Amino acid sequence: MHVTDESLMLAVRDGDLAQLEPLFERHHAALFEFLSRMTGDRGAADDLVQDVFLRILTYRATFRDDGCFDTWVFRIARNARADHLRARSRVTALTDDHLDRPDRSAGPALQLERSRDHARLRRALALLPDDERELIVLARYCGMTHAQSAEILGTTIGAVKVRLHRAVRALRDIFLRLPDERHSWDVKRSTGN
Repeated sequence: MHVTDESLMLAVRDGDLAQLEPLFERHHAALFEFLSRMTGDRGAADDLVQDVFLRILTYRATFRDDGCFDTWVFRIARNARADHLRARSRVTALTDDHLDRPDRSAGPALQLERSRDHARLRRALALLPDDERELIVLARYCGMTHAQSAEILGTTIGAVKVRLHRAVRALRDIFLRLPDERHSWDVKRSTGN
C-alpha cells in the first residue's frame, strides 16, 4: 500500500520524525533540480535541499491537515532560495554545464547540435527575470501543474497561465536573439582569427 506524502508529513508533524526519511527519498531530487536551475549553482542547491528539510522539521507544525505536500515544500524551497540570495552579495549566472545534457542516443553531429541548443537555452533562461525563470522551471523542469504553481506562488491559476505564456514567449525571444555559437566559430575559423 502506497502511503501518501501528506500522510507521511502529518506523521512528521505529529512527532514521528522517522517519516521524514521517505519524504526525503521521494523529493530531494526534484528539489535539487528546481534549486539548481534557479540558482545556477549545484553546490548551493545541494546545501539548500538540506536547508529545506531542516525547515520542514522546524516548521512541521504549520503543515495543514488538508495541505498538499508538494506545494508546501516548494514554498519552503522558494523561501530558502530567497534567503540564500539575500545572504549573498551577488547573484551567480546559470553556468553549470551539467544542468542539461544532450541525448547520448543520437549521433555525434546531432549531439553537438543539441548541446549547443541546450547551452543557448541555459543562457537565455539565465537572462530572464527571476519570476519568469521560476515559472518556467516549475512547469518545465519540476512538472508542476498550473494549480500547483499557483499555490506555490500565491496567485491564481489564470495568472499562472498568462504569466507562463509571457515567460515562454520572452524566453523564445531571448533565445532567438542570442548569437548562435556555431556561426561565430565558423566566422572565426574562416577568417583565421
